[in-house]
Amino acid sequence: MKAMILAAGLGTRLRPLTDTTPKPLLPVAGTPMIVWNLLLLKRHGIRDVIINLHHLGAMISRALGDGSALGMRIVYSHEPVILGTGGGIKQAEPHFHGEPVLILNGDTLFELDLGALMAFHREQQAAATLVLRKDSEAARWGLVEVTNCGEVVRITGRGLSEPTAKSARMFAGIHILHPRLLRYLPPGKECSIIDAYVQGIQDGERIVGYDFDGFWSDVGTPERYAQVERDAAAGLLSLSARNVVSQT
Repeated sequence: MKAMILAAGLGTRLRPLTDTTPKPLLPVAGTPMIVWNLLLLKRHGIRDVIINLHHLGAMISRALGDGSALGMRIVYSHEPVILGTGGGIKQAEPHFHGEPVLILNGDTLFELDLGALMAFHREQQAAATLVLRKDSEAARWGLVEVTNCGEVVRITGRGLSEPTAKSARMFAGIHILHPRLLRYLPPGKECSIIDAYVQGIQDGERIVGYDFDGFWSDVGTPERYAQVERDAAAGLLSLSARNVVSQT
């Protein structure tokens, strides 16, 4: 399975740091965030990666090159105009060759058995699998409602109008999708991947949730950036290889 890392964002909440450095290149324990995720992918056998670029994107492509320094293969999807999570994935669709793809955020660090996630996705024969977390403030992150069987029925209040028994979760920004869901999104326009998921749910596509309670950090604010540095120092995150690309 290929993976795509979303790395086009502006990182506005981390200014002024992101005025001169794209957020995915900000270091955690001396290693750029995006490299932590690349090495996590490699640890679980994924070596083909697509990265979308916009804000200071040339810095990311210079730092990572074609991925050979990490024993990986990286290609880039350049966005002259930022397209959002949906538009960015839609633009990169030709790289997927009609096969499911694992999507990660370039500014989210986590420890998850991706092999188990991919096996679950195949077993469920789902159009998409969303990694979900229990959180008392799930609505703040984007409320996802799932049935007792784990099927996603509503996201941020949209989806099936009258779902049956359901539980509240938050979306961790990690997901596997089949490219057929991208038919719901307009080409070349900014949009959210959630739009495709909601339309898919309404059309009867099987969208499922995968519960995850391990380490996870959305490094979106100075406070959370400082916290993830402490977490890395405490050993809550681990690098999977020694040939690490340093920040330049």
